[in-house]
Amino acid sequence: MNIGMIGLGHMGSAMARRMIEGGHDVVGFDTSREAMDRLAAAGGQGAAHPREVADRAELVLACLPGKQASFDTAFGEHGVVHGARIRTYVEMSTLGRDAMTRIAGSLAAAGIGFLDAPVSGGPRGAAEGRLTAIVSGPSETIEAARPALAAVASNIFVIGPEPGMAQVCKLVNNILSITAMVATCEAVSMGVKAGLDARTMIDVINVSTGRNSATMDKFPKSILPRSFSYGGPLAIGLKDIDLYLELAHDMRMPAAIGTTVSGVFNHIASRLGAESDYSTMIKVFEEWGDVVVGDDPDTTSGG
Repeated sequence: MNIGMIGLGHMGSAMARRMIEGGHDVVGFDTSREAMDRLAAAGGQGAAHPREVADRAELVLACLPGKQASFDTAFGEHGVVHGARIRTYVEMSTLGRDAMTRIAGSLAAAGIGFLDAPVSGGPRGAAEGRLTAIVSGPSETIEAARPALAAVASNIFVIGPEPGMAQVCKLVNNILSITAMVATCEAVSMGVKAGLDARTMIDVINVSTGRNSATMDKFPKSILPRSFSYGGPLAIGLKDIDLYLELAHDMRMPAAIGTTVSGVFNHIASRLGAESDYSTMIKVFEEWGDVVVGDDPDTTSGG
């Protein structure tokens, strides 16, 4: 199947590789020359802009960093809305409900089917084809996109028929994941300060009630080995928190936990830089506790 992929960052490039490995012909676009070179090395074809991708593929996926990039890609001067061949557009970014509704309306006017399909699982999940795809849209559009979704996601959940519904579910998931990461960084740093071994703590937590995505994935694979190679930047977390708080405001719901996490996360990003790897946030908690959370006992200290 001929599939377009727009946005070849940590997530998009991994998904493009999975689709190529699955036997699909992939034509892609990214503003980064390095990303385009990676696509070519993986066996994909490059395009000059989103419209060219939509000229060459009936099914086009997008995984982009923010609203403006998604708007430009969908209906900008060189957007997919002007493409000659496109029939189905799948937006896999996390943009919030209102942005998805706007994109869906613009593409519908051009006769292009639209699917709201954010994914969860991180760069590692994308590379291994075990993402969770959260989708909402018309059933015929879901079926048109299923071959591509199946190549990158081991779980596909249909949330409802309207674009935007999947965004709400994704934001609920993301604030839980971010909150768990921040809380785990604080708690494990405190345990190390008290003299506990970081790896032993994580092993205990992972067979106990405190386990979460941070203890099961980010800590053992990126933080404890001190590789800080989760793959995504802190900026993505900042964006997701802001979108969650926007949703809470729209729903007239209090968001005491989300607001607290936002304050902590913004401090972390200002201290380390928003483009730092997501897993580096542990360094701020280490500074506060005067500890190092790692596997090497020579690098950890009790308080």
